Amino acid sequence: MTGRPSLRRRPPFGASLVAVPVRTRLVQRGEDLAAVVADAIAGIVAPGDVVCVSETAVAIAQGRLIAAATIRPSRLACVLSRHAGVMATVSQPESLQLVIDAVGPWRVFFAALANAGGRLVRQRGLFYRMLGEAIATIDGYTGTLPPFEATIVLGPENPAGVAGEIASRTGAHAAVVDVNDLGIAKVLGGSPGIAAAAVEDALRGNPHGNGDEQTPIVVLKWRAAGASPLLERAA
Repeated sequence: MTGRPSLRRRPPFGASLVAVPVRTRLVQRGEDLAAVVADAIAGIVAPGDVVCVSETAVAIAQGRLIAAATIRPSRLACVLSRHAGVMATVSQPESLQLVIDAVGPWRVFFAALANAGGRLVRQRGLFYRMLGEAIATIDGYTGTLPPFEATIVLGPENPAGVAGEIASRTGAHAAVVDVNDLGIAKVLGGSPGIAAAAVEDALRGNPHGNGDEQTPIVVLKWRAAGASPLLERAA
């Protein structure tokens, strides 16, 4: 299988940086993801490129997903989810229940109270800031491609290790990333040598896409002369 590249949204750094989304077949539980990535980007990637792989694809390959039908939301999850924005993961009571199971109901309850108080003084996002990784690493199930449309995907395990394996298989640098359409991009783990902040900046336009594009891989290429800002400079 060879991935099919497509240019979608122009990233920062002008014309010197090219983001190449690469379409793959649907990643399944238990797959050798490094092999899937290496096969998809054959003929596309070059030394010095950064191969960015979505955390959802990594988590699915690791089997870190739960069928929503197997989760029984508590009263707290049902009440709080009704007050969340429609685009928020926690608008789904099943997803919010996983957060409650992870950190406990009282912590979630107090985070909700703090969030309500913050809104009164126009300070938003306290709920997410107080719960941190417990909520950031859970993807909701609405809009996910079949057969995962009724499945909640958890955060990946050892993203730095996964990135290192992908880098070893491809001969390029690699990062496991969490990116969305809200302009938020985060490197969860990277192979040695990448400049995480620059990679995040390059991905804020979400060239991966948030729909049914099936482009869990984005290859970042630096075309200007001189050192790439995507890579750390040697001391």
